[in-house]
Amino acid sequence: MPALSDLIFDDAFTGAIDPFALFEEWFAVAKEKELNDPHAMALATVNALGLPNVRMVLLNARDQRGFAFFTNFDSAKGEELQAHPQAALVMHWKSVRRQVRMRGPVEVVTVAEADAYFATRSRGSQIGAHASAQSRPLASRDELKARWDRLDAEFGSGPIPRPVHWSGFRLVPSEFEFWQDGEFRLHNRMQFLRADAQSPWTRQRLNP
Repeated sequence: MPALSDLIFDDAFTGAIDPFALFEEWFAVAKEKELNDPHAMALATVNALGLPNVRMVLLNARDQRGFAFFTNFDSAKGEELQAHPQAALVMHWKSVRRQVRMRGPVEVVTVAEADAYFATRSRGSQIGAHASAQSRPLASRDELKARWDRLDAEFGSGPIPRPVHWSGFRLVPSEFEFWQDGEFRLHNRMQFLRADAQSPWTRQRLNP
């Protein structure tokens, strides 16, 4: 069977396409071609007033459940997602002229998942997760570095525990959109929709 990437924009193809499998094909190409951080993605949330916030985060884990990233839960994005557990993601790979958008509800990863990912981080980054009061005002860079140095000395050479305020979120997509650059700005856009995680996907082509 041809690759899903060859079928998605073929209007004659009417068979089923799993957007998670299609994402894996596109992501594999991006990892080979993108110059820097192919796993970088823009994350959009809203605050209590409905004002959007968007920032770049890293895709740290993915499976058929969804797309996970890790952060300080006391940060702006952490507080916003806990209060309004819905979000949007976009991954744009300029080198291959493609992007993928995702929207849907957000859930907190399990303790085991958070512990496992924290253990993969460098020791310096583990200390940084303790040292940074993320999104809070900071008087100077020196203040942050002094806090890191103090914690470095306190932890010594032993293992560094995951901070209680540091964990992960998983976006469970109810919508995908695969975008591919086209001549004369006649881009290809294919949208996948489902009512919930147990429902089948439907797809439709969108005007550019």
